[in-house]
Amino acid sequence: MSQLKNFFATKWGIIGVGAFIGVFAALLQKWGNPGNMGICVACFNRDIAGAVGLHRAAVVQYMRPEIIGFVLGSLIAAYSFKEFRARVGSAPIVRFILGAFAMIGALVFLGCPWRAVLRLAGGDGNAILGIAGLIFGIWIGTLFLKNGYNLGRTTKTYTSVGWLLPIVMLGFLALMLVYPQIDGKPQSGILFYSVEGPGAMHAPLIVALLVGLAVGFLAQRSRFCTMGAFRDFLLFRQNHLLLGLISLVVFAFIVNLIVGQFHPGFAKQPVAHTMHLWNFGGMTLAGLAFALAGGCPGRQLFLAGEGDGDAAVFVLGMIVGAGFSHNFGMASSPNGVGPHGIAAVVIGLLTCLFIGFTMRNKSA
Repeated sequence: MSQLKNFFATKWGIIGVGAFIGVFAALLQKWGNPGNMGICVACFNRDIAGAVGLHRAAVVQYMRPEIIGFVLGSLIAAYSFKEFRARVGSAPIVRFILGAFAMIGALVFLGCPWRAVLRLAGGDGNAILGIAGLIFGIWIGTLFLKNGYNLGRTTKTYTSVGWLLPIVMLGFLALMLVYPQIDGKPQSGILFYSVEGPGAMHAPLIVALLVGLAVGFLAQRSRFCTMGAFRDFLLFRQNHLLLGLISLVVFAFIVNLIVGQFHPGFAKQPVAHTMHLWNFGGMTLAGLAFALAGGCPGRQLFLAGEGDGDAAVFVLGMIVGAGFSHNFGMASSPNGVGPHGIAAVVIGLLTCLFIGFTMRNKSA
């Protein structure tokens, strides 16, 4: 067990985890998930928000088992290696707001950092603008970090606090089992299911759940984080996490080539648009919010699984933010940015800058 624990801290450990995620993200697409969306933490949380009725966009409603698996897999890993530590910090409302605006920015681009690199591995040239915006937003965040920005220290708390989000995810899984999808019907009991569009495209439940559990377990062990990969390189010139991210892209690209999923170009890419400025702007907002919150959306799920109550608040902010995005016309579609998406990005950037400037420890 000790050797396994040490392996994940090595260069080959993080490369192996990135390879695993890249391979199975591409395969999940082959097995039924939407195009260039084998895994997308933002999109899948958006689908969950729709499944429980927080929005009524009928084409993006499905209780994604991968998200459930990410949290529960991380929980299993944390307990297996005695790393489950229930903890909370400060400024929960700030973390919630950052989660909401991170989601809004991601849905203007149409993907989280994971999907941005998976879109690139599938040939979607629009992802280049999104990744550039993500890096730019993270870079702005590093400037605040250098100047004393922080959300306060975490402190130990009741074990039950760390269990709350995993229990919510278990509840989601139970709802999916009690109210399974019925072919051709948009609602089963209290859950909503897409009958067309991206929400209607999904891998088999057990396959998606098992992959999610495995990714959650491995990512918790390796501290895999897309935002952290760029942040660490920009701040410290450390490339440990970046090697894992590069590995993800390379292996997803290879699998896409093998199974015929690589289609290079800008036009008519699956669940994507060509409004390049707002592909860049949406991910700038998302990257800045991730940097200020201390982790990408995947990392927030893994942290929540190991007992981090702050990460759990961020995750809930993402889910609520997804509901707002679709209810108020902020989310994009293949036709372009939603009617209020541009205003939402501007307001989100101003809000994040306000948080960054006003939450600095002047003595740092």
